[in-house]
Amino acid sequence: MSSAVVPAADRFEWFADVVANELAPTELHGPMAAGGFRAEAGAIDLDPVVLSTFECTPCRSRRTPAQVRQNDPERYQFSLVTGSPMWIEQNRNASELNPGDMVLLDTAHPNGAGARSEDRSIRNIVIQMPRSELPLPSDKMDRLLAQRISGESGMGAILAGFMTTLETHAAECGPGERSRLGRVALDLISACLAERSDTYDDLPSESRGRVLMERINSFIDHNLGDPGLTPQLIADRHHISVRRLHQMFEDQEDSVAATIRLRRLERCHADLTRPELLSRPIGAIAARWGFGSAAVFSRAFREAYGLSPSEQRATAFRLRL
Repeated sequence: MSSAVVPAADRFEWFADVVANELAPTELHGPMAAGGFRAEAGAIDLDPVVLSTFECTPCRSRRTPAQVRQNDPERYQFSLVTGSPMWIEQNRNASELNPGDMVLLDTAHPNGAGARSEDRSIRNIVIQMPRSELPLPSDKMDRLLAQRISGESGMGAILAGFMTTLETHAAECGPGERSRLGRVALDLISACLAERSDTYDDLPSESRGRVLMERINSFIDHNLGDPGLTPQLIADRHHISVRRLHQMFEDQEDSVAATIRLRRLERCHADLTRPELLSRPIGAIAARWGFGSAAVFSRAFREAYGLSPSEQRATAFRLRL
């Protein structure tokens, strides 16, 4: 949805209606010069959650007590800031948020928010979930409302990265896959909030298992360049046995070792098609992504893609001419 199809004089009211329908009824205040307001929004159902994106000219919002009484969709809203720095307040908590920060809100409480900069559009990725779906004590969650959650490290970084990936690729997935992604998103949010509220043991065992799998996948992605990345190392870093690690991958398409090899090959394949890396030796690209032997890399690459690495590079750049 875009304000570009709406007459300039009606854009602010149009966006207020979009926010009310997609999130919850909210008052909006801000720049109202004719033609000066711009906004876009989108949403996709990832049952049991909904992924929404919002971008608009800097403004302020306020959800009033009267609006809460009149319409409470009974949802938590977990937001990742990707645009202008913001301020936000709810339930006697207040925070200043920068791009990459996240925050939890509850539609059962009034709130206020706004841009801290007039130079950048407000832009947020929001995951909405029914309050009943979050398997954590509501009183503990109330204490976290409007509290800044960093997306720079640990579980916060995994969650922020997952939300960004969802925004980019969720629409490409079929209904069954979307539902699985929605469940993973809910698990990651639950784990992130549980760590901050010291309630991790309250999570269902199935959720903890899915969160551990996401931690392992993130660890693999961040350590592909290490030639010593092995199942033993992965198991040790996550305080589990190698046997349990292999059991966790039994439901996946590939084994642990095959997953590492495939992701390394994917990175190499991408690098071989990048113009700025045209002068980099193929052996250096292979070593960058953890292949200790050029012969092993070349054989694995041909098995995966039907071309040698040098043929792949030549083909890619002929197509660009």
